[in-house]
Amino acid sequence: MARITLDHIAHSYKANPQKPTDYALREVHHVWNDGGAYALLGPSGCGKTTLLNIISGLLTPSKGRLLFGDKDVTRLPTEARNIAQVFQFPVIYDTMTVHDNLAFPLRNRGIPESEVERAVKETAEMIGLTAMLKKRAKGLTADEKQKISLGRGVVRSDVNAILFDEPLTVIDPHMKWMLRSQLKHLHKRVGHTMIYVTHDQTEALSFADKVVVMYEGEVVQIGTPADLFEKPKHTFVGYFIGSPGMNVLPAKVAGDKASVGEHEIALRAPYAELSGKTELGIRPEFVKLVHGNDGVPVKVSAVEDIGRYRIVRTRLGAHEVNAVLPEGTPVPAEPRAVFDTSRLNVYLDSHLVEARQ
Repeated sequence: MARITLDHIAHSYKANPQKPTDYALREVHHVWNDGGAYALLGPSGCGKTTLLNIISGLLTPSKGRLLFGDKDVTRLPTEARNIAQVFQFPVIYDTMTVHDNLAFPLRNRGIPESEVERAVKETAEMIGLTAMLKKRAKGLTADEKQKISLGRGVVRSDVNAILFDEPLTVIDPHMKWMLRSQLKHLHKRVGHTMIYVTHDQTEALSFADKVVVMYEGEVVQIGTPADLFEKPKHTFVGYFIGSPGMNVLPAKVAGDKASVGEHEIALRAPYAELSGKTELGIRPEFVKLVHGNDGVPVKVSAVEDIGRYRIVRTRLGAHEVNAVLPEGTPVPAEPRAVFDTSRLNVYLDSHLVEARQ
């Protein structure tokens, strides 16, 4: 296992990058703790696979250093980094049995056969493959093959890190849930540093201790699932995490008041003068729809009944404001939206701004 240090890492696929937009991965400087479970989350093209490939050794960064523990591995090939990888599509040997597929990474390193048998048995029990150890891989289902691939990733006890590159994409939804649960359990049992790449927020939030959210080549926030939900540091995080995502409204901020069009909204504390694109962000869970004079007037455009709650889509002037209401809560005939000021965030040029102390 290893602590992973991203020491001002950046990468461009261009020969002579001149400006920030020339970089597929903008500068990242962070330390990932030994034994942590991390998820790289973001849409296609955001830089998460570039970062994973730098960690695995498939790419050498244009700038910065990569350290495993205290060892600089920036220019070491993949085979010298002592990592395991699990890919989107299962990488297994169809002509081998499940047992021999799991044993292969160990036998390839000359591990004594007694130790191979112990590790294979333990791994098969952890991921539910014991009953099929003698079967050939060729006739197995996609999810069973991906289980083997996961097993090959965790069967070694000496790896610095295990990297997962969208490993559940080809798995059906019910099996995804089961495999996610097994991965979380595996991490607790084996304690390896694990890095999981995905564009699926549910996978990221249910697997990782810390989620690394990426957008347009930049790491915009690293935090726990609670951090990302309660205090998005970038409007993209607010939009991408949650269903529906955070409401983002263009506004003018003056002291402890904000104006959205002709409507004034109270803030929890005064802010310094802001110059640039200013926005308010609040999650639908913290918007109430009331009858009376409180809040700001909105018009209901749609109501979606999800079962345990309802999503009420409204308009505040030209801007959409979503509210999440408990099942059975009535929607007023002439609703007004009340924002929980303790949950209302201010953003300048898409980045979170703190109020004056």
